Amino acid sequence: MNNLDLAKEIYDNPNPVKPMELYVFLDPLNSECWELQSVMRKLQIEYGHYFSMRVVLSTKLFSLNSQQKTSSIATDSLAHPVLASVAVKAAELQGKRAGNQFLHKLQEQLFLKTKDVSSYQVLLEIAEDANLDQEEFKKDFHSVHTAKAFQCDLQITREMEITEVPSIVFFNECIEDEGLKISGLHSYDTYITILQEMLGTDTLNRQAPPPLEQLFTKYTTIATREIASIYNISAETAEREMKKQMLQQKVERICLPDETLWKIK
Repeated sequence: MNNLDLAKEIYDNPNPVKPMELYVFLDPLNSECWELQSVMRKLQIEYGHYFSMRVVLSTKLFSLNSQQKTSSIATDSLAHPVLASVAVKAAELQGKRAGNQFLHKLQEQLFLKTKDVSSYQVLLEIAEDANLDQEEFKKDFHSVHTAKAFQCDLQITREMEITEVPSIVFFNECIEDEGLKISGLHSYDTYITILQEMLGTDTLNRQAPPPLEQLFTKYTTIATREIASIYNISAETAEREMKKQMLQQKVERICLPDETLWKIK
């Protein structure tokens, strides 16, 4: 029995009090931030019962000072690198999950399909692919609420003295304690060690991954390497399992030059 089979038998969904909070600082256009997303997915699956997580956009391009500035650059014909970050904040107004989904789709388009995500028109296509309400997205993109949300992220970045992305600031439940800032991209085991140290424990209770069906309800597209990592199986085993799922018409395969993605049908 491999770990995929085991997940079907022992998975449950505990909901304990979460003693840690993680502020994850990302720039959507940064390749290391894209790599961190995969690490954080696995960390949430295995140890997400210990922490909540907030994604903070930390672009250095420029801050939006008003709704007027957002509107002046957001035209169908004009492109600008900051539009990607603005679009993520607009997507978040449709819910945290919608925002995360949009961010992941945006990074897929940029790093795997080499699309120009600084283009407003491309961002509209990504919003459609992420199953967002198109009219709401367009309206929110130009709204003062989105501009303020983006400004808030930039302010948090300054206040926490974030100078490098990606960065993660770990906070425990003692509000008197300062957070622990970890700059740059690190190994999965490094983040587990930090959780252990801040929780004051030698061991963490690792949560079993969900069955594949449930995993795909949480993440619409997943790479073969991510499936292998999440279930601690080889890439070859993950590939075979996903081909079975494809033959059963449960998923479809997306072949890219440097990656294989799987999407639920």
